[in-house]
Amino acid sequence: MSHSNRKRASCGLDIANPTDLEVCITTGTHSNYEFICVPIVHTRYVYETHPEKFASKRNAPLTRADVILSGNDWGSYIVGRLDPRINVDSPVASLRKAGEEKLARELKYSAHLGIPAIMVKLTGTKHVNLARMLYNCVSKDSGPQVWVQVPIAVPDENKYEDTTNLPPKTTAEVTSWHWWNRFRLLANQNSRINICLEIGENLPEESDIQRWLGEPIKTLLFNTSVFLTNKKGYPVLPKTHQALLKRFIKLDLQIIVKGPARHGDISFYQQYLNFLYQQSENNDPLCNFARGFEDFLQIPLQPLMDNLESSTYEVFERDPVKYSQYQVAIQAAITDLVPEEEKETKVLTVMVVGAGRGPLVKAAITASKNAQRKIKVFAVEKNPNAVVTLQHRKIEEWGDMVEVISSDMREWSPPEEDHADILVSELLGSFGDNELSPECLDGAQKFLKPTGVSIPTSYTSYIGPIQSSKLYNEYRNSKDETRHPKAAFETPYVVHLLNRLELAPPQPLFTFTHPNPDACIDNTRYQELSFTINNDSILHGFGGYFECYLYKDVLISILPSTHSPGMFSWFPIMFPILEPLQLSKGDTLNLHFWRCVSKTHVWYEWSISDPTTTPVHNPNGRSYQIGL
Repeated sequence: MSHSNRKRASCGLDIANPTDLEVCITTGTHSNYEFICVPIVHTRYVYETHPEKFASKRNAPLTRADVILSGNDWGSYIVGRLDPRINVDSPVASLRKAGEEKLARELKYSAHLGIPAIMVKLTGTKHVNLARMLYNCVSKDSGPQVWVQVPIAVPDENKYEDTTNLPPKTTAEVTSWHWWNRFRLLANQNSRINICLEIGENLPEESDIQRWLGEPIKTLLFNTSVFLTNKKGYPVLPKTHQALLKRFIKLDLQIIVKGPARHGDISFYQQYLNFLYQQSENNDPLCNFARGFEDFLQIPLQPLMDNLESSTYEVFERDPVKYSQYQVAIQAAITDLVPEEEKETKVLTVMVVGAGRGPLVKAAITASKNAQRKIKVFAVEKNPNAVVTLQHRKIEEWGDMVEVISSDMREWSPPEEDHADILVSELLGSFGDNELSPECLDGAQKFLKPTGVSIPTSYTSYIGPIQSSKLYNEYRNSKDETRHPKAAFETPYVVHLLNRLELAPPQPLFTFTHPNPDACIDNTRYQELSFTINNDSILHGFGGYFECYLYKDVLISILPSTHSPGMFSWFPIMFPILEPLQLSKGDTLNLHFWRCVSKTHVWYEWSISDPTTTPVHNPNGRSYQIGL
């Protein structure tokens, strides 16, 4: 069941009592369903619950024979459902043992058939032994994935479940999320155990829905009874359920339809779900740019230490928002620095430091034309490969207006008459300062006139707590023998965050201002932040963002609350933690964060002091540092 960039909804059909599997597959595929969910053991071969009469004592077969379908069909079209009557957590020892034997047989038969996934249903928090057995099953390298079927809200008949063995803070209200959370923790948050979220007629409150959006959901399950009938007799979801589905579709999941065809033909449900899927196809440039990169970990660029490749420049130059905002900022600065009466005589010096292949040079020239002011541009670039492009553009487009300087901005010394009125740079990383913009601009400000302007003028990093099993498993599984054993948990990653939950709003961390007036410049920083946790949850790390004022009130931002619409040059940054941390609603989470600087490197260290204390991550920059 691949998750390519498909343009239609991927739907499955849940069939309670399939009489003929081949007919079921044919019916399903003709109605555009991509797979069917069926019991692993045919209902005809019902288990006796009494251990003495258990199937292994009979000579009858366990279930239908594997030969009724080809291996390819088992592997492509079938998801197996475990018998819901199996109870491996029964307090009665004989029933528990009988359940264990049945479960083991169903799991072995599933592996034998080569089906891609098995479904198991949770009905409360008392599934400790079930979690253990399924964790043992997925810990082997082969075999099916597990889809844990959980209702989005606790059904009324489960509301009064015994809570004696739960932590005291959660006994007030046990949600179905607590069922899932206990199960996944017992199974060590294994990435092969995911959720099939059952959407009932009653939806929970907003905070609970948000919490599910941060979980590893593979499928949503809709019973046909949830659908209403429109004027033409076709099935439609209630407005609340439509809105819910559109939020989950972004996670690129599959949808299962269960129950009788109450509206004539089972294909109508698939057609309707596909229609909703098409409607939610996003035209946002950021979503289109990031497609395929959702929750994909990348090590941050170090453009100061490494020369960027042509393809990297090309990607960033496609951003429709960043350069237009820079142009607005440069134009405002030019207009402020040259009064109307001097526009024919005064020529401003604009220095673009870290010019790359020239997008900011172009923005400056366009800004000067719009402002009807004269400028001379110095394009300073240390990457000799990018300088080739700058020199060509000077010949073909810019002429004498631009002078190309092949040098590191920190080492170049222009004559005093060429000092800059405006110093323009785009050295920001996902965390504001993590591509060493402070160090570079502090080094370059020596050739800015006393009245000169820096664009950007200031930027602030923000950080906030995040839950994401998906990202936790990504960094947990990225082993590198050449690095420190804890390196995967001490390295910040650039990542387009999708399948995650914000546990509290991000807060401002470090601010840098340019030009920097301090006589003795110190770019080390330390800050302690306190977050109030908004839901029972698990902390997997911290998301980092930035807001940047280019000039006066011209803003570019990747902070979720002020994100520049359509800008895609930066994804957020993620700071992992060594051990996931269980949090309760209302907990105070205290984060300590350091920016450390040596003669050769810059690095971050971070630690938590409440509600529990963790070791400092990345001491001395042992796992991650940025080269000066």
